[in-house]
Amino acid sequence: MKNYNPAPVLFFGIIVMLLFSCQMQPEIETDFQNNVSSAERKPVIKKEAKNYRTQVNYELDTMQSIQEVDSLFALLNEDQTKVLLDLNRIEKNRIKPKMAIIIPDCISHELVEYSPMPQNIHQLKCLPKSMIINQRTQAFGLYENGDLKKWGPISSGKKSTPTPNGLYYSNYKSKMKTSSVNHAWKLPYYFNIMNNEGIGMHQYEMPGHPASHGCVRLKMEDAQFIYDWAQTWTLENNQVARHGTPIMLIGEYDYQSEIPWHLLKENMKADDLTKDEFITLEKYMLAYQEDPLNDKNLKENNLIDQ
Repeated sequence: MKNYNPAPVLFFGIIVMLLFSCQMQPEIETDFQNNVSSAERKPVIKKEAKNYRTQVNYELDTMQSIQEVDSLFALLNEDQTKVLLDLNRIEKNRIKPKMAIIIPDCISHELVEYSPMPQNIHQLKCLPKSMIINQRTQAFGLYENGDLKKWGPISSGKKSTPTPNGLYYSNYKSKMKTSSVNHAWKLPYYFNIMNNEGIGMHQYEMPGHPASHGCVRLKMEDAQFIYDWAQTWTLENNQVARHGTPIMLIGEYDYQSEIPWHLLKENMKADDLTKDEFITLEKYMLAYQEDPLNDKNLKENNLIDQ
């Protein structure tokens, strides 16, 4: 009679137990609603939005001469230059000697690696398309079913003419619009988001800080992309029958403190969304759900707790 060796059976049993225990692990969730009243807690929103990024170290550099500026860009290819400019929310011709700019220690070709917007936002998972504009960090994020599709820099209203925060929608668009403030200003790839106030998104030069008269300035390639990507409103008898793509403006730019993205030198997550900004998004989603001109299928998509 052969001796029985229990080792293979024991090993197989351990593997089965490990696989079963992995499947049974509860999902770890974070509730951002600690400061929201119970009457407002309609949606099931518990998962923490994540930024899946590798460690990035930044330095804040102040180049003393135009030669130093030119030397920096001579070291970068076209994609790396784009990343550096977008990180600083600025056009290349706006960078001058003695101006501080934030520089990653190793510049990637992929802008998404430096995104201040989460790669996924559970609150937005049932929206086919949605846009977040964070005025605190002067950046936008485009989302499809809660997944980040694209982010980029903006320049919102200056201190004397701020862009109002709130839940808005992409209304009508025009490839070229004349400004109502100054008829000499041409606004390429204009997309209105506040019809009564005459505020929209459009291409305009990026100065590295809030500078507009209330509109949201974009780089040309971003303005063109959003122009094709976002949906307009639906009108019936000159009345809005259905809203366009939801546009959510959050965050407050601090004009008195250090430029937000300069803080990346101390913390690579310095311009990530804050807890208060997530709470604001949740409130906007409640308003979206209650608006009869929006998608009626949210319950079927399990966004609302039934």
